[in-house]
Amino acid sequence: MVLTSATVDYPIVIEDDLIREELIIDVPLVMEPVQWRECCIYKVPKKLRQVNKEAYTPKLISIGPFHHGEKDLRGENGLRDEENENVRRDMEMLKVRYFKDFCYRTGKCQKEIARIIEENEVKIRHCYAEISKLNSEDFVKMVLLDSTFIIELFLKNDAKKEHEEDYILSKPWLKEGVEQDLMLLENQLPFFILKELYDQISYSEKNNEISFLDLACRYFSVSKLKIQDGKEVKHFTDLVRYSYCPSIQYTKGRAITNLYSATKLYGAGVMFRNDEESQSRLLDIQFKKLPFLKIFPCFDISWFLNCLPCLKCFPCFERMQTLLKVPTLIIDGGTEICFRNLMALEQCHYPSESYICNYVVLLDCLIDTSEDVDLLVKEEIIANALGSNEAVANMVNKLSHEIVENNSCYDDLTQDLYTHYNQGCNHNMASLRSIYFADVWRGTATIVGLIVFGFTFWNTIRPYVIK
Repeated sequence: MVLTSATVDYPIVIEDDLIREELIIDVPLVMEPVQWRECCIYKVPKKLRQVNKEAYTPKLISIGPFHHGEKDLRGENGLRDEENENVRRDMEMLKVRYFKDFCYRTGKCQKEIARIIEENEVKIRHCYAEISKLNSEDFVKMVLLDSTFIIELFLKNDAKKEHEEDYILSKPWLKEGVEQDLMLLENQLPFFILKELYDQISYSEKNNEISFLDLACRYFSVSKLKIQDGKEVKHFTDLVRYSYCPSIQYTKGRAITNLYSATKLYGAGVMFRNDEESQSRLLDIQFKKLPFLKIFPCFDISWFLNCLPCLKCFPCFERMQTLLKVPTLIIDGGTEICFRNLMALEQCHYPSESYICNYVVLLDCLIDTSEDVDLLVKEEIIANALGSNEAVANMVNKLSHEIVENNSCYDDLTQDLYTHYNQGCNHNMASLRSIYFADVWRGTATIVGLIVFGFTFWNTIRPYVIK
C-alpha cells in the first residue's frame, strides 16, 4: 500500500442569492493498493473462505508469511487443540533439523544460504498480495527455514530408500497431510526462490542431474510434459493447476447456463465414454458426433452396440454413436481441498483462463443427484473413493458456490449437447434403446421377436402374393 501525506485542496463554491461560501475539502493522495508484477500468492477471498474455511487452512505445517506463527492450525484426524499445538511445534522443530541436514548436504553455512534470500527479499515480498508485518530479519529467517525444508523434503522423497526412517516419509498419514498443505494457495513460497536456492548451491553430481522442477513434479506426482512451453511456474498451487489445464485449444465463450444433467443427456442418446488416451488431461472433454447423425439421428447404432458390446472394438461402429468423451476423475478425501485452492487461484490470478472453474461448473451441471453419479461411475468417468454416490453429488454441487464465471471454454460443447437434447428424434431413439435394447438378453429377445413377427407376417400374406 503506497500512502502519501500530501493533500489537494478542492474549492467548492456554493452560490446563492444571499450566500456565497467557499468550502475547502482536504483529500489525501491515497493510491490504490499496489499490484506488483510478481504478485501471485493471495489470501483467499472472504466469500470463498466462508463456504469452507478448512479447505484453505494448513493442517500440519505453515509455509510463508500468511500463516506464520499461527497456533490454530487444523489438527489431523480430529486432534484436540493441545495435540494440534504439539504437532505444530514438532513441525517447526523439524524445519530446523531439515535446515541442518541441508547445510550438511551442501557444505554451506547459514550466512551463505541466507545471502541469496536477502538479495531477493524485495522480490519475494512483492509476490504476496498482502504486505507482511515481519521485519527484514524475521522474514529472511522464515523464508530460509521454509525453503530449505521444502528442498530437503523433496530430495529425501526422491531417494526414499535412503530415508525410510524419516519422520515424515515413514508415516503415510503425515506424508499425505504435508503434501496437501504444500499445495494450498495461502501456504506458498515463490517458486523462483526455491529454484534459485537449489541451483546456486553446489550439490553432488548425482543431484545435479535433476532440476528442481523435476523434483517438484515427482513429489506432487505431476508429469513435467504437462507444463506448457513458455509457462512460468509461480508456486506449487500453480504447478498443480498446470497439470490439469487442457491440451485442446478451446474457444472461450459464454458462461454455462443451459446444460442438462448426465441422466437426462443419457436419456437423449448421449453415450458417456472414458477417454483412455494416455496424453489426455482431466479437462480434455470432447463431444463426438458425425455430421450426418445430426441430420439422420436414426442411424445412431448405440442400441445395437448395447446388444453386441463386442462390436465396440471396431472404430467404425464406435463412431456411429453420439459420444461425450471425458477423462476419469478420481474423487477422494483430498479432491475438494485441491479443487477449491485451484479455483481460488484462478479467481484471483487467472480470471480470463479459469479452466478449473469452467470444469467444476460443467461437472456441477452434469451432476444433480446421486443417480447422475451412478451413471458416471458405471461409465468409469468417476472413480469414487469418497464413499457413497450421494456424498460425491453433494461435494460437487457445493464446489462452485461463490465462483464467478464470466466465460467458459466449454461453451461450444454445451451448446452442441443442448441442441442434441432438444431434438425429439434423439429421445425416441434413446427410448428404443432403453426399452428394447437395454442389455444383451433384452436386445436378443427383441431381435428374435422381430424375426418371428416377420415370418408370421410373411406366412400370412404369402398366399395372396404367390399364386
